[in-house]
Amino acid sequence: MSDPATRLAHAEAAAHGRGGTRERFGPLVAAYHGPDLPLNSAWHDGSAPLTEADLLAFEAFSTAHGAPATLHLLAPSVNEALPLLTARGYALTYVLHAYTHDLRDLPPAPTLDVRRSDDPDGWAAHSALGFGPGSEPIMRVVAHLPGTQLYQAHVDGQVAGTAALGLTEGVAALFGTSTLPGRRGLGAQTALLAARLHAAHAQGAELASVFATPGSASERNIRRAGFRLTTLRLTFTRNS
Repeated sequence: MSDPATRLAHAEAAAHGRGGTRERFGPLVAAYHGPDLPLNSAWHDGSAPLTEADLLAFEAFSTAHGAPATLHLLAPSVNEALPLLTARGYALTYVLHAYTHDLRDLPPAPTLDVRRSDDPDGWAAHSALGFGPGSEPIMRVVAHLPGTQLYQAHVDGQVAGTAALGLTEGVAALFGTSTLPGRRGLGAQTALLAARLHAAHAQGAELASVFATPGSASERNIRRAGFRLTTLRLTFTRNS
């Protein structure tokens, strides 16, 4: 298996923009999904150094869609790109921990009732209950992205948590994890992690990935599920 960070960068860029307007500028894959959505951004695929021409083209794409120029890079690509990003007026706005899991080593199967959902809008409504007010529009977009597999964990017959899975180039991306108010501490996140790892392995994926806010409860669950910290995802936004 090749370097996990390299595989992750390629897979995230390849998946970026499914279901939206998508353009490539050198190693950047830019996407636009609609007004004021955090999916409006670009991913650096790690294949080549970023050039000023790449950035100028991406900035024109962002301006044409009325979106801020926001891009994601994994840490191995940042040092080389940082002088150019600084010169173009970009500032670091967010950092996430990027974890990976070798799918040859799976955790135990979940003990809670975890099911696939074929109701994207219902899934999005439940997911938004966990993420909080104002999150349903973005979760509805996420639920309808091509290739997205939706999961729900149930406790006593009621939805306790939601999560999503997408497979690209043998890498399983785990995202959209949410626990409903009043259902926290019942093991929903742990069950959803395990269920998606087993599902990804059954579908031929070799590596799973997930991003986490440093120090969060989700990060602790991710570590317990056997994920290893691989690198950082750094988000830069150009000052207007």
